[in-house]
Amino acid sequence: MENNYMAKWRKTCTKIGAPTNILAAFTAFIPVLYLCSKFDCWPPLSLVMNAWALTVIAFGAFYIVEPISYYSSLGMSGTYLSFLSGNIGNMRMPCASLALDVTESEVGSIQAEVVSTMAICGSIITNLIATTAAAFVGAAIVSVLPEAINVGLKSYASAAIFGAAFGNFALKNPKLAVFGIGIPIICKLVGTIPAWITIILSVFGTVLISRLFYKAAKKTA
Repeated sequence: MENNYMAKWRKTCTKIGAPTNILAAFTAFIPVLYLCSKFDCWPPLSLVMNAWALTVIAFGAFYIVEPISYYSSLGMSGTYLSFLSGNIGNMRMPCASLALDVTESEVGSIQAEVVSTMAICGSIITNLIATTAAAFVGAAIVSVLPEAINVGLKSYASAAIFGAAFGNFALKNPKLAVFGIGIPIICKLVGTIPAWITIILSVFGTVLISRLFYKAAKKTA
């Protein structure tokens, strides 16, 4: 019965999520097209392609890594919601993973899909309210904070969020966490490996080792 629910869930998610995300991607170009048309300042195609190439070099690895690495926590509907709303690594994924942990939901089950979706929807609403409030009072608050706190917020807030998420998963599988943190450290010590290759090696290397641990445990059982 759960397989039937999951099949219907995924079908509905794809039916709604895919066209919505594609529509959002296309409508993101409307302001640029309007400005170029309004002021007749169309850039040459070569310049557009060069800018796109720079973007791919800087963020291309995330095109592959993020959908795969975050899927276990986000689920299908959560993936569509997260890529539509943004702030995936520092907001959606930690909220979803914490909700799954608190409710003791099994990853890949229909319960996990519902729980992660509710957590992500809640984070989107909260984020929207907080962002709106920050637009009005955020600058005033930041201006009166001590310099040390401002520097800490700008430099270490994202690292703290990712560190907390890593710690949450590390407690569940400490052996895998050793490899999860060890691979990027080794790549960093080598010093000549580009950042995008380090990301791919870290994510897919950890996935491969996780698969080996799973097969070994299954064989032992």
